[in-house]
Amino acid sequence: MRNTTITTLLALSMFTVPSMAQTKAKPAAKAQTPASATTIPGLDDPSKHTAKAPESFKVQFETSKGNFTIAVTRKWSPLGADRFYNLVRAGFFTDVIFFRVVPDFVVQFGIHGNPKFASKWLDANIDDDTVVSSNKRGYITYAKSSAPNSRSTQLFINLKDNARLDQMGFSPFGQVVAGMDVVDKLYGGYGEQVTQLQGEIAQQGNKFLEKNFPELDKIKKASIVK
Repeated sequence: MRNTTITTLLALSMFTVPSMAQTKAKPAAKAQTPASATTIPGLDDPSKHTAKAPESFKVQFETSKGNFTIAVTRKWSPLGADRFYNLVRAGFFTDVIFFRVVPDFVVQFGIHGNPKFASKWLDANIDDDTVVSSNKRGYITYAKSSAPNSRSTQLFINLKDNARLDQMGFSPFGQVVAGMDVVDKLYGGYGEQVTQLQGEIAQQGNKFLEKNFPELDKIKKASIVK
């Protein structure tokens, strides 16, 4: 069976921003996932989620540490904003775990907790956007590989000003406008331990993370603020 796994391709000093590369992998054992992650209509078909986003909108994330709000500016990264808008509307982020928290660098998330959905979306790449805004503290951006047009569903929030990412093509599409203190409190005790295990996360889902890295925080749900 053909599965998508994650590799790390971009070295940034002692840190990395992982990206997606396709490899052969053995079929994963069936994983138990939250009921809410298995009842989202149409989430197994990315082609159904292609609506154009508003020019600006806000999304509230409810997490195990509290709430934070992201304001999206579509002109900064139109295709990225559109994908984010559709993911939120589809309920993609429900029960998604913050698997990579590197203090003073980034918080990363976006691998679905249900392997059925993760496998569908990891290959659903969108084209690159020109970098318009810088990767400042609190700004949200897609993780990607060194290959063109490799953005999918993985996102990171900058915990500090990371302007060096701009020239690498990482294009922010929004920023945290409320609750950055919550983002700062997300559990980062594992550092980069989980970064190289993204293949296992995609194949086994939340069960893998909850068993091996139980302190990680998670998103309860994300919703568009009306």
